[in-house]
Amino acid sequence: MTILIEQLPVEIQADETNIHAQNQKELVLGDGFAVPETNAFGHNFRDYTVESARQQGVENFYKINHFNQTYDYVSKMRVEYAKLDKAEMSIWECCELLNDVVDDSDPDLDEPQIQHLLQSAEAIRKDYPDEDWLHLTALIHDLGKVLLLPSFGELPQWAVVGDTFPVGCAFHDSIVHSKYFKENPDYNNTAYKSKFGVYSEGCGLDKVLMSWGHDDYMYLVAKENGTTLPSAGLFIIRYHSFYALHKSGAYKELMNEEDKENLKWLHIFNKYDLYSKSKVQINVEEVKPYYMSLIEKYFPAKLKW
Repeated sequence: MTILIEQLPVEIQADETNIHAQNQKELVLGDGFAVPETNAFGHNFRDYTVESARQQGVENFYKINHFNQTYDYVSKMRVEYAKLDKAEMSIWECCELLNDVVDDSDPDLDEPQIQHLLQSAEAIRKDYPDEDWLHLTALIHDLGKVLLLPSFGELPQWAVVGDTFPVGCAFHDSIVHSKYFKENPDYNNTAYKSKFGVYSEGCGLDKVLMSWGHDDYMYLVAKENGTTLPSAGLFIIRYHSFYALHKSGAYKELMNEEDKENLKWLHIFNKYDLYSKSKVQINVEEVKPYYMSLIEKYFPAKLKW
């Protein structure tokens, strides 16, 4: 039997640069972060084919996800959660809520989510000490997973986590377990089945509806509460699970120039988001003061969720 293993992401070349919206400094990918050879279970990262109890659950997750994530469903959920009427709390209070959340779609880790947030943030902080907005973006990028909790609607896992993808246009073959899209009601809908569907070339990803989940929810929370994070930070939050784009290059025809610049930052972030996952835990109380200072810098004291 042939096992298809997803390759590690291509390193960003040393001379690739991006202009930061605030300090306009040249950046290169830090090389201090060592990519581990295997995930927490001893397998290759993002390997959706290896046979294990964890992987079987992940595949079943995507089967349900791909059936239910339709254009109409996403539109409905965006309207409902854009009200931001579920709770009022600080960023750190939300971080603490994630102590009770484990992501069923993740084949690489089964630790509480607050550890993943701190692992990725601390890894980035080591290699990019001057980019504090990126440290904070890493800390908060998965906070939308509170959608799994009762006070936020207790949504099923398929409506909160997992790889994201556009709805309203053809489903790309590079999306994990794409075979299950054949059962999606939009699959044969003439309005949605073409390459661009209801969109147009170069329209910009902000015009595109993405499958509903924690990414889009946290983006709405940050934006509507007036965060001062740069555009690249919001882009990372909204599209960090959009692996079909930043791993396979799918849907690039929908991007505008700002998306293309921000994608460079997402490529940097993705390395730390994915490969920092570990059973070695961060001392929360030790790093908390630093992240509290960043939260105060970029967010109001209390947010509507």
